[in-house]
Amino acid sequence: MRFALAFVGGLVMSLVSAQAADTFDGKYFRGRGDVRYLELLDSARRMFAPDPEYQNLSMLYEPKWNGLVEGPTWDAWWIQNSYGTTYSALPFLLEPYLTFLGNSHDLWFDQMGDGKREGCPAEPKHSWTAPDGSLCDAARPGCIIYKQGDGRTAIHDWGFGFTAAGLLMQCEMLLISRDQAAIARYLPRLERAAGFVESRRDPSANLFLVGPAANLLAPSYAGWRKQDGSYDRAYLAEISITYIAALDRLIEIEKLAGHSRKAQHYAERREAARQGLPGVTAREGYFVKSVDPDGTQHGIFGAARHGYFEATPNHDAIAFRVVDDAQAGKIFDKIASIPGLRPYDFILPNYPSLDDMYEDAQGLWRFGHWVNGGHWSTCEARMILAYYRMAKFEDARRSMERLLGFAGRFRLDNPLTNFGGDVYQPKLPVNITYDAFGPPAAFIRGLFEYLYRTDSLTLLPHIPEGMDEIEQLFPIRFGDKQLYLSARGRGPIRGVRLNGKTWKDFDGASVRLSYDGVPRVAHVEILRGEARAGPSKPVPDLLAPTHASLAREAAAAAAERRRLVAEGKLKPLPEPAQTAADRLYTDTAQRLAAGCKGSGCPKPTP
Repeated sequence: MRFALAFVGGLVMSLVSAQAADTFDGKYFRGRGDVRYLELLDSARRMFAPDPEYQNLSMLYEPKWNGLVEGPTWDAWWIQNSYGTTYSALPFLLEPYLTFLGNSHDLWFDQMGDGKREGCPAEPKHSWTAPDGSLCDAARPGCIIYKQGDGRTAIHDWGFGFTAAGLLMQCEMLLISRDQAAIARYLPRLERAAGFVESRRDPSANLFLVGPAANLLAPSYAGWRKQDGSYDRAYLAEISITYIAALDRLIEIEKLAGHSRKAQHYAERREAARQGLPGVTAREGYFVKSVDPDGTQHGIFGAARHGYFEATPNHDAIAFRVVDDAQAGKIFDKIASIPGLRPYDFILPNYPSLDDMYEDAQGLWRFGHWVNGGHWSTCEARMILAYYRMAKFEDARRSMERLLGFAGRFRLDNPLTNFGGDVYQPKLPVNITYDAFGPPAAFIRGLFEYLYRTDSLTLLPHIPEGMDEIEQLFPIRFGDKQLYLSARGRGPIRGVRLNGKTWKDFDGASVRLSYDGVPRVAHVEILRGEARAGPSKPVPDLLAPTHASLAREAAAAAAERRRLVAEGKLKPLPEPAQTAADRLYTDTAQRLAAGCKGSGCPKPTP
């Protein structure tokens, strides 16, 4: 009898131990099942708040414009570099980060081209006067660089890729916030930006003719090289794809503003752009890079000439749902069939080397170093969003683990050279750039995806296999509402609970939340397969943090880091990285304190 009781007791203890080993309870995520994936999600979210272990977004605060900066060695705000990070992080960013980001965006929109403005009077080589509606490569107060500022700038076209991406980001920001005052302020500018892109539409092909360096990851695109050696405009696929995705959001903004006729106008432009996509599509279903007016295709993988694969238009078409599921599958299958695209888990912009740049593939332009096959985290963010849509969770996991390898050494640099294996500035003791926060942001956003519309938010859960429960312990923004999301079980969605009550607007793959039907603070519980609802729980009403609270958190993180290192609980970095990392923490707290205005602000220490 004693043996039987001992056996039963041992079995119970074993089951309890197994359950504990299968459970994760972190600062930002908790759940049961794939513990390592949950840990990665928690680490990703930790990088967006002051943290004693990880470099984090607060370290990129710039008091000069009370905003964010690309990095310590990049004193401006870039569109191409911020694209993947901003889009992916917007749903979960709170104040004061939203103010910081808005002030950085204003560097573009307050100085956007008007046909008269001189861009950078103090930098004559970068001081162009751009057409109305043009955005830029980068901007800082009193200076906006309307063209790609590196390379052979004399032949560069205007920044059409920059403008389309900037339009998309700002529309997404407004669509999430639903701030009518901000919409009224920005909408005329957004319409001007859309008009600028539209000015290059060829109505006969419904594609966009742009010249050298008009792409987003410029200046890797040279346009059409004519027989006399000069360069002219060609049909660039990525402009169509980014513009369609931007119009998806601009249409919803027009509806929010009550402009039904304008919404219909942009819907017609979007449909016309969609009709042009077959003209830049390969037979296998993926997108080429460009097509010359004489019919020459660039980016047919394996072709004797221009036989590389161009990643950007393809992963973006999946990530932003420009293509349907069938074509998305064809595109991803092609990416997966080319091992050279991801030699270090991160996606490259092209493989093999480009043979159609206006410079030879050597020096800065050599394959694997910069815009020709070097890695950019802004692109990896959109690739991760594509992974989630295609349920390629192991690809997303490997990407995040690779990113943490750089983060653990305080090497969040961009671009990454050696095909994504090394940092661009190795002589600096530590590196940090805004781009590098794109992969962790996308690793979070891809989990539930979030499709914002005029009157609703659609959740598309992409829960990794082996995950039985997952809960986000931080809110997602939906206008002035806060949504705390969780999912239980495996398989199709069978039920949804909203603050413990039944919610009926869902199908097997998605949940639609109407804005008017959702309370200001809500716990959304998604039940999959045979899962039953968990116990009801109080949902925190997270008051918007202030600049002052962030400054205090940054100072506390710096002090906590010093304590952990002194107690041997945090492994120190090799010198001189350790000293530089410590200084980064101290400097961050100082900058946040210096830029803080009003009551409650800490005083900068000497």
